Parts: sequence; structure tokens; C-alpha cells
Amino acid sequence: MSKIDVRADLKYEVRFDTVFLFQIAAAHTEHQQVIWEQLEIDPQLNMETYQVGLEGNQLHRLVVQPCELQISYKANVELAPEVNRPTSVGESNTSEMPPEVLTYLNPSRYCQSDLLARFAFEEFGQMSRGYSRVQAICDWVFVQLDYTPGSTNSWTTAADVLLQRTGVCRDYAHLAITLCRGVGIPARYVAGYAVGLQPPDFHGFMEAFLEGQWYLFDPTRLAPVSGLVRIGVGRDAADVSFATLTGDALLIEKTVWANHSDYANPPDSFSGDPPAVSTA
Repeated sequence: MSKIDVRADLKYEVRFDTVFLFQIAAAHTEHQQVIWEQLEIDPQLNMETYQVGLEGNQLHRLVVQPCELQISYKANVELAPEVNRPTSVGESNTSEMPPEVLTYLNPSRYCQSDLLARFAFEEFGQMSRGYSRVQAICDWVFVQLDYTPGSTNSWTTAADVLLQRTGVCRDYAHLAITLCRGVGIPARYVAGYAVGLQPPDFHGFMEAFLEGQWYLFDPTRLAPVSGLVRIGVGRDAADVSFATLTGDALLIEKTVWANHSDYANPPDSFSGDPPAVSTA
């Protein structure tokens, strides 16, 4: 067992009536227990909380009139060890997969597995089926791409990344997911926090479905799998954006942080907080 403190502070200049959908709260899963959490809003507003999607991603909705909006989320999360990850773990037969898993075989907005299926089979189709093949895909993505902040945007797809060979965490995850789906392995995007990530930010990684279970992978190698805290999962990053808004608002500051902790109770403050980074 390990305990991790996570924190996210967001500040917006709301220029016109705006509806915000936030996905920043740590998820409750069989491998992840939220010991305590705190969500603060300034100014005080009514917030609606929903469980959405088959996986029950936690979503918070706010309706905000023009103001300076500040959101602060803190939590202490206990991670249970994942099961052993031997290379002998095989792949599930499509005929035996649970119905809710099948959607993660299909193309999605950023993961056009239909376009890259031939490439995926040429590169990875002859490998031994199972955990080792997913790891080989992640290793290939890590070697082939250059991690370059600012090199992609909200329109960049896995096919684009394959051509330009640069990207950030979400692009690494999208390409690995696409190649997995291309060879018949269900794969999904995971948004979360990551211990040791530099610069600190929300992180994007992935899960592959093997022999009846989801396994975590991080093609960027920027954080250990044991330090990844899930927020939510989806077909790709479009399903688990940390903030989606309808209206007119500008994100002016964002601070995201995660670190190992032995706290049993919420502290008055977090040590080692990074300075807020202006996004204006």
C-alpha cells in the first residue's frame, strides 16, 4: 500500500455566464481508495456532482456568472498494489470479453485505429500475444516520439503524432491505445495525477485489457506506474478533459501536484507546493 497526496488549483477569469464541467477528483476503484478529499470553490456556488459513463467517472458541474473563479481540490489516496504483471499474461478472446469492454476496440476521435490497423499489424501483429506485446507497443512509442511541449494541440490525433513523431503525454497514450486497438487489444485513456511528473501537470496514460483485467501502462515513462492516481477513463482524452466549458472563460492559473505521503488525516497545508503557473 502507498499513500499519495494530490492537489489541483485552477483560476479562471469568467467573462460571460459559463457552465463548467470539471473532472479533477480522484476516482474510487478496486486499486485506489480516497482516504479524504476536499473541494473548495470561490465564490461559493451550488455544485452538482454526477457519476457518468460505464466506469462512473466523477463529474462536477458549475454554472458561473462573470467573476474570478477559483477551484481547489485536495485528496489523500491509498493505492493498492496492482496484481503481478508477468509477461505470461495473455490476451482475451473477443468472444469472451465483457460487453462494456468491446467499445475500447473501436476507433474514437483521437485514436483512429481503423486508419492505423495495417501499420499496427505490420509492426506488432507477429509478436506473442499478451502483456509483452502491449509493453512492446509502449516501448516503441517511447523510442519513436520526442516529448515536446507545445508540439500538438486539441486537434492532434494519433495518426498526426505518428507522422510528426512528437507530442506530449496525451499523444503518447493516444498512439499506444490506437496501436493496441489495431491488433485487437482493448485499450482506453486514463487521466490522472502522477508522482514526480516534471513539470507538474495532469497526466495522460493508458490501460489495456488482458485476460479479464485492465493493466496500467505509461508510454512516456515520466512517472512510475505505482505513482499514478486515476481521475477517470474514456475512449480518449475527449472523454476525460479536466475542464469542459460552455460560455466565455479564460484559464489564468493552473497548479497540479502529487507526492507520496504517510498522512492519515488532511494536513493544514501541503509541503512542497509548486508555484502557480500563469497560463494567460
